[in-house]
Amino acid sequence: MPAAKNGDDVEPKRSPKKVKLEIDHEALKKFRLVVVAYSSVQREHFATQSAYEAEVEVEQRAVEVCEEIRKLGISVRTLPGDQYFYTNLLVDKPDLVVNLVDTLKGRDQLQPSVPAALELANIPYTGAGMEGLIIGNNRNLTKRLLMAYDVPTPPFQFIRRVGTSIDEDLGLPLIVKLNEGGGSVGIDNHAVKESYRAAMLRVNKMISTYHYPVVVEKFIDGPEITVVVFDDGNRRHVFMGQKVFRKKPDGKHFFTSFESYEDIRAYKYTPVGEEMRYEITKLAVRAFGGLQHKDYAKFDVRVDEETSTPYFTDSNPNTAFGPDMGLPMTEVMAMNGVEFPDVMASLLSKYAKDLGE
Repeated sequence: MPAAKNGDDVEPKRSPKKVKLEIDHEALKKFRLVVVAYSSVQREHFATQSAYEAEVEVEQRAVEVCEEIRKLGISVRTLPGDQYFYTNLLVDKPDLVVNLVDTLKGRDQLQPSVPAALELANIPYTGAGMEGLIIGNNRNLTKRLLMAYDVPTPPFQFIRRVGTSIDEDLGLPLIVKLNEGGGSVGIDNHAVKESYRAAMLRVNKMISTYHYPVVVEKFIDGPEITVVVFDDGNRRHVFMGQKVFRKKPDGKHFFTSFESYEDIRAYKYTPVGEEMRYEITKLAVRAFGGLQHKDYAKFDVRVDEETSTPYFTDSNPNTAFGPDMGLPMTEVMAMNGVEFPDVMASLLSKYAKDLGE
């Protein structure tokens, strides 16, 4: 049956049964010190103001995560991911690092150096390792691996140079994205293009502005679903919510643009139907393993309104993590009955079990 369009009247969908995460409260008492690492963000490291604004909130988020850890009775401190990061690690010698570092010197591609430093120091850390972050920070590589694991992803073209012709076999409309970069950077209200010429002009502008390659992708009209995978050490739980948008950013299509981050009413989440939830869950678990994600990740899925095929458009290992209900992972898990304090306790207790062994 074709998926419902945004704004259409649909039958109420039942939320899935509440999930209980694996938590070992006794093991949490083993921690001597936990460090929450976060991005050291400076304006001069970013090509545009919008790219800077997409990252600057991470320090406050690290403070909020620290408060949640303190509530568990665990000693904790924050540590910026800067040139002194490795030295401070060797001094503090924490039992665990909660890794919230999104970028180093404004480059997502440098993010894997944080788990590299932690591996060198022999310090356990949360989130994806070097391989998972290298994959996750490269849309071209992510999409090719999704294809290899039989996870549907829209037709796309990887472009490095200004002036490259768009492959007309992709079909229209098209959306242009930076090959690296999160937080919808570069995806503004005008990101979806109705012609190959318009898409090519946008490609040229984005490469010239950001100095990164881009991915041109067939835009899938239909519902957008946020999918979260959380591994509590016992099983990989999958949570999801369908975005119901208040308006079309460009007047033609429903999608999440950078500007919508400033509008708290841009969309709301509703439950996903049981049949679609079952299909997406299988694909999400497969994608999580195939892309070398660890602990938790977020996927963006567009469901074709004609075929009901769920297309995985983006993958976010180490997606924004914190108690703020404005964060997609936190909101979607809460909508499915899992509150952030339990997420935090489950994540830490998985690592606490190995302490002292």
